[in-house]
Amino acid sequence: MRHAPLIELTRSGIPESLHAGSVAVTDRHGRLLAQVGDPFSRVFTRSTIKAFQALPLLRSGGVQALGWGERELALLCASHNGEAQHVEVVQGMLDSVGQPHTVLRCGCHVPMFAALGLGALAPGFVPDERHHNCSGKHTGFVAYCVQQGLPFADYTDPAHPLQAQVRNEVANAVGLSPGDMAMGIDGCSAPNYAMPLAHLARGYARLAGEAPDDGELGQHLAPLADAMVAFPALGSGTGRHDADFMRIGGGDWVSKTGADGVQVLGSRSRAEAFALKVMDGNMTAQVAASVEVLDQLGWLSAAQREALQPWRSAPLLSARGVPVGERRAVFRLERPAV
Repeated sequence: MRHAPLIELTRSGIPESLHAGSVAVTDRHGRLLAQVGDPFSRVFTRSTIKAFQALPLLRSGGVQALGWGERELALLCASHNGEAQHVEVVQGMLDSVGQPHTVLRCGCHVPMFAALGLGALAPGFVPDERHHNCSGKHTGFVAYCVQQGLPFADYTDPAHPLQAQVRNEVANAVGLSPGDMAMGIDGCSAPNYAMPLAHLARGYARLAGEAPDDGELGQHLAPLADAMVAFPALGSGTGRHDADFMRIGGGDWVSKTGADGVQVLGSRSRAEAFALKVMDGNMTAQVAASVEVLDQLGWLSAAQREALQPWRSAPLLSARGVPVGERRAVFRLERPAV
């Protein structure tokens, strides 16, 4: 893998740490438009593929049958904070299929809003599966199984009929065959897939692109993208960069983070997207590099550039607020020769 330096941290002007990775920018046909490092490096996609994992439910007509709207669709794609707004929607989704939260196979963890220092837990608070950042996706899995008469005690098993269908849908969305994707198990216990960055970018260009000639797949992707953009706070939450990106994007950007340094962002007006991986998994570098990609692609207005500055290269401060160093991008997008 030919990864490249992306973000450098300096102290008193001397390089102190360096975050390396790769970037791929493509259109919805998979044409590589720009790159850094190795755009075909194979990476685990983590939560970036949640919209594609929801496709079996949409394709089966399950969303319409349940009467779910954009709020519920946003939760299917979410890596949420576990705030009250998220738990409320997840509970409503569970109620609509007549199942308790204990059927969810994602496990539970401290809500992300507390883990990230964005809020405090009430005394005596005990998290459950609804607070897991993937609980919306898992509720969609359960809903599909209930509607299709499938067992759901083992719905995360890679051999389960649901997961076989998910694998086919993910592969189709990104332009691969199912056998081309190596499988691993995500932090929420569901199967996850590794693929070249360029194919992940292609999937997001298709998700964002609203292309009338993308056939039946486009018809199912469009409402998911609509929901992500309409309810960005449900897709992530207070203080999270995906929500901020989509708000600042003014309806044009579909943004999704994945654990361990993965970021994808598609432009609806351009039907183009980038996928980025920071190899050491550093999220601060991941977000800073993403803003730099947006700027180098020419996707930012002056107002957007200013609004995104806090997420980008910035001075590093001591605990007393004294400037001690700098975080800055050290890469340039390379564009293939025409």
